[in-house]
Amino acid sequence: MYTTNWLRPLGAAALTLLLAQAGAAQETLKLGISAPLSGAAATWGLGMEWAAEQAAERVNAEGGVTANGKTYMFDIVSYDNKYSATEGARNAQTMLNRDGIDFIAGTIGTAPVRAMQALTERKGVILFTTAWGKSVKGPEFPFTFTQMNTPFEILVPFYNFIKEQHPDLKTAVLISPNDATGQELEPVAVETWKSLGVEMLASDWYERGTTEFQPIATKIATLNPDLVDFSAAPPTDVGSILKELDVLGWNGVKVMSAGTSVDALTAVAGEAAEGAYLGASADFSGETATEVQKELNAGAREALGEPLNGITISSYDAIMALRAAIEEADSIDPAKVQAVLSSVRFESSYGPSGFGGEATYDYPQQLLIPVIVTRVENGKAVELTRSNPAELEALIND
Repeated sequence: MYTTNWLRPLGAAALTLLLAQAGAAQETLKLGISAPLSGAAATWGLGMEWAAEQAAERVNAEGGVTANGKTYMFDIVSYDNKYSATEGARNAQTMLNRDGIDFIAGTIGTAPVRAMQALTERKGVILFTTAWGKSVKGPEFPFTFTQMNTPFEILVPFYNFIKEQHPDLKTAVLISPNDATGQELEPVAVETWKSLGVEMLASDWYERGTTEFQPIATKIATLNPDLVDFSAAPPTDVGSILKELDVLGWNGVKVMSAGTSVDALTAVAGEAAEGAYLGASADFSGETATEVQKELNAGAREALGEPLNGITISSYDAIMALRAAIEEADSIDPAKVQAVLSSVRFESSYGPSGFGGEATYDYPQQLLIPVIVTRVENGKAVELTRSNPAELEALIND
């Protein structure tokens, strides 16, 4: 497996220091990952696990994290939540009651996270998540922090950009997975399209794990909307529907609000994926990517066979935030780390970052990163535009 060589830029003196530290007594902090490692969304979970391992490797190579005079190394432990509430609850029990996980550095899925919060908030364990549901955030969940953009950061700039590119858009169909993530995203998507003058002809649901998408595609083709928004559906599901739509002759605007992996999408849809707009992807090999993102992206391609995206790289950023907060608090006590996490400033894979979102969630627990719009062009994710939220601009210019 590809391993990033974080030691490469270190000089002799720094390397000597690291070797001396390695010989000293060290302790380990276990960082948990709860994500789908099997099924249609496994591409997200496996990528998140890999990025977390790279972040831990970097922290450890740089001497670990120091708190109250002690040095700690990070160790990643992953759990398959199968994108279900049942497995999310089981993961939480195993992590916190059996395996002694200290912090949860990445989770995927609103339903699994809701189930986990019943235990993490009660025990006071910090939980980082990519969950798109607004219900997992707010003052009643002070130990929960979102590690990537959600619909409340993405949809308005994303949909506005698409409408600008296609000013004649009049009608749409929304296809959502029938789970907590889809249920919370659906009304926001419908209302946002409506505000742009786009009529929603239908808003339909499907169960995660579905393998037969021909009936859905047939209904879409019959309605013949100008646009189809695939909401929070994973790339493989969207690919299956697009393939069917292509056979049926539909050729409208394709929108993936949770669009991430172009490789996974095109592996199923082929040329039917061309032109699709993605709201949670990025070109981490392009000119706008940071050097950290370029190196991580190259490693992911070698190790996983596909690039990183907004979901998968988020565990790296969560771990960088966690390191900064532990050092700022000078403690590994979760309550003390939580107390400074919302105000700490750190270097994410995107550059300077921190947490905000209090105006939206009544609590500053949203990672501040750019909103990036990409489109599938010749089978690749091509960045079209990016914008920083106002809070991030203020942080950068402070």
